[in-house]
Amino acid sequence: MTTTGPATTTTGPTATATTPTGPGQGRGPLRGLRVLELGGIGPVPFAGMLLSDLGADVVQVARPGTAATAAQARFNVMNRGRRSVALDLSEAAGRDRAMDLIAACDAVLEGFRPGVAERLGVGPDAASGRNPAVVYGRMTGWGQDGPLALRAGHDINYIARSGLLHAVGRAGQPPTVPVNIGGDFGGGGALLALGVIAACWEAARSGLGQVVDAAMTEGSALLITMVHGLLAAGQWADEPGVNLIDSGRPYYDVYPTADGRYMSVGALEDKFYAELLSQLGLADLPGRDDAGNWPAIRAALGRRFAEKTQAEWEQVFDGVDACVAPVRSLAEAPADPQLRARGAFAKIGGVLQPLPSPRFSRTPAAVPAPPPQPGAHTDEVLRSWLARAEVVS
Repeated sequence: MTTTGPATTTTGPTATATTPTGPGQGRGPLRGLRVLELGGIGPVPFAGMLLSDLGADVVQVARPGTAATAAQARFNVMNRGRRSVALDLSEAAGRDRAMDLIAACDAVLEGFRPGVAERLGVGPDAASGRNPAVVYGRMTGWGQDGPLALRAGHDINYIARSGLLHAVGRAGQPPTVPVNIGGDFGGGGALLALGVIAACWEAARSGLGQVVDAAMTEGSALLITMVHGLLAAGQWADEPGVNLIDSGRPYYDVYPTADGRYMSVGALEDKFYAELLSQLGLADLPGRDDAGNWPAIRAALGRRFAEKTQAEWEQVFDGVDACVAPVRSLAEAPADPQLRARGAFAKIGGVLQPLPSPRFSRTPAAVPAPPPQPGAHTDEVLRSWLARAEVVS
């Protein structure tokens, strides 16, 4: 009953993805895992995408009447590889059908504010009553409890309280607002997916499910665990842009080129720094161990990189271990020689996007199917999942 077309790879060979499969028919190490995704934006669809990419049969619940043409749906790339059912959870019939699907699945993903799923009648207690082994993954910004649990927020707010936002930026400047990778995706959806997989592993042995409480504030704090260790050891200053790997050192920074592009420099180790200076022809710079020399070193590197275009510097550093790389734009990244050789991107439903990661030698993932139109697979999913539930019961 799928209405989307086949996926096509267009960016070179790939060791990651095999022949495209239809939604719900994925290949990968999670094949056979059934996950019900109760709508949501940002981190919950990202978690669902990660699980689906690796072979899980993930079904999204969409509210009936959700508008999306085929042309619009294909750009919701985080919805790829899934099937979609239309259920109104605010009505008894929709709730009952959702509970039937919960009885047939291994895990549930939801991103409502605390208490909303319970009010709808599809919370963890109701779920475990129908399926004691079900894992119930909950995604919020602040967590299921605490003084801010019921407050609204977005990625920038979560990483602000966790300390991550404070750590990103230039010395003497306001914090730099990153794309929503720290809260929504890295500290949110990715950790929700990890938690669900871990709980499913345990449930396969105990026969009992549990609630996974994933909070973006805590998750984003977890992403900078290393920095907390360095801070405690006195090896990190609690301010941005003055440390070893936050642009505080001239040999770990980005420099503009003659054409207004950038080159990244990460020459932390002595041997890489020596090679950097050799390729730049800057053998007479003062020693970098003295922080007093850093302004002069930074200025010299800046002047030198500004003398050539990015493409010219790529040629200079081609095959050289100096930890120097060009800064690609989003549009340029798929054509980068390394990413192209690895087949890291593909067109799926006509939209270029990253392929599943990481890679598996024995159970490789397939190229995901394009995103579905909301509700496109309602009858199909109800037939297949509920038939399984009847067999199990």
